[in-house]
Amino acid sequence: MRAVIIEDENFASQALQALIREIDTSIEIIATLQTIEESVQWFKFSNSLIPDLVFMDIHLADGPSFAIFDEVKITCPIIFTTAYDEYALKAFEVNSIDYLLKPISRENLERALVKYKNLITNPDSHVELINTLVASLKKGERSYKSYFLVPERDKLIPLATVDIAYIYIDVKVVRAVTFSNKTYYLDQTLDELASLLNPDDFFRANRQYIISRKAVNDLSIWFGGKMIVNLTLSVPERITISKLRAKDIKQWMSA
Repeated sequence: MRAVIIEDENFASQALQALIREIDTSIEIIATLQTIEESVQWFKFSNSLIPDLVFMDIHLADGPSFAIFDEVKITCPIIFTTAYDEYALKAFEVNSIDYLLKPISRENLERALVKYKNLITNPDSHVELINTLVASLKKGERSYKSYFLVPERDKLIPLATVDIAYIYIDVKVVRAVTFSNKTYYLDQTLDELASLLNPDDFFRANRQYIISRKAVNDLSIWFGGKMIVNLTLSVPERITISKLRAKDIKQWMSA
């Protein structure tokens, strides 16, 4: 069996390949792709290497991987990998296409491969299932990150967004601070993180800070119509909300 992996994080791609080799040595990884553009080009011009199965991360560096389907037709089964919230995962279950929730475990990968083998008994069903899935997710709510892979010593570990109290940038280095007051480094910019985090739970306070709703203790009225956000834990510097954004944070806090 030939498989393609579409994943923009090298560590995650290598870990998935290692798990696949442990479980089924008959699976040959014929390509590892990282972006929408690279994936579209591969499927357009690699007709002689048609895979039997694709492992596809939902969020790629250049956008949602669903955009690939707008450019090329993929007829083989797809197992999505995702760190999305549960309401998005329900769409996968309803449409009978499996997903792997990051960080991927051996047990879940084995389950997905069993499901794949069951699906291939009806080859014509794959295209319909994929089209239904993509259509349902495009019409549904946007999904947001539940985990980030962050470095800790010589490892990469999953950091749950629910554990993050605030994120800030200091001398071009982005740090996430948890409610237990541990600090982790993130590869993304604050702009990128703001688009990946659920706006119901996180607020972009200013150019330096993104704050969690659960971490907010109260708001202080400041001069000139500004406000100060007081968190339940200490921060390196005062978190100031501009006059223009004061209304936004009050609405966010009262929603």
